[in-house]
Parts: sequence; structure tokens; C-alpha cells
Amino acid sequence: MSKRHRSQDSLPAPRVELRAHWHNERHRMHSELHHVADLVSNGVDADDVSEPGPAWKPMHHHDVEKATRKSEKALKHWKSKAWKRRNTVRRARAQAWEKLREAS
Repeated sequence: MSKRHRSQDSLPAPRVELRAHWHNERHRMHSELHHVADLVSNGVDADDVSEPGPAWKPMHHHDVEKATRKSEKALKHWKSKAWKRRNTVRRARAQAWEKLREAS
């Protein structure tokens, strides 16, 4: 396996710490946006309010190439063969129930 990202100098942060960091970031973002919304709803002109800039967004929102690569990789469940097969089975079952209702 590649050791490119594994060095003794810098160990990756444990997953729990990373999750806590991003949780705090989301909380901070929502707090800042809520503060801006409160100011505007209390009569302050929207042009006078300093809205938090793009610096408050997590880095993955800035990287367009990363977002497109991630969306291309995502498997769309309705395009898989199992989904189509399941729909066909459901349709056939519904038709069978309809025939039984009509026969009764």
C-alpha cells in the first residue's frame, strides 16, 4: 500500500476530533447567518449588514472540481439494474392484484 500520506511527522486527526471540528464550524456558520437574519428582520437595512463572506464555508464548497468528481462517482440508485428489476416486479405484482380484483 502507498505510504505517501503516512509519515511519522504528521498523524491524521482521529475521526471523532474531525467530526467535532466540523460540528463546531456548522454551528458557527448557522449562528452568524442567524445573527444577520435577526438584524434584517429587526429593521436594519440589508445593505448595511455585513454578511459573512465565503470564508465561513467549509473548503469543499469552494472546490468545484472536487464537487463534480464526487457527483460523478455517486451511484444513482434508480439507474441500477436491481432498481429496474424491483420496479418490474412491483408492476407485475400490481397487475396480478388487479386481475384478481376484476375476477372477483
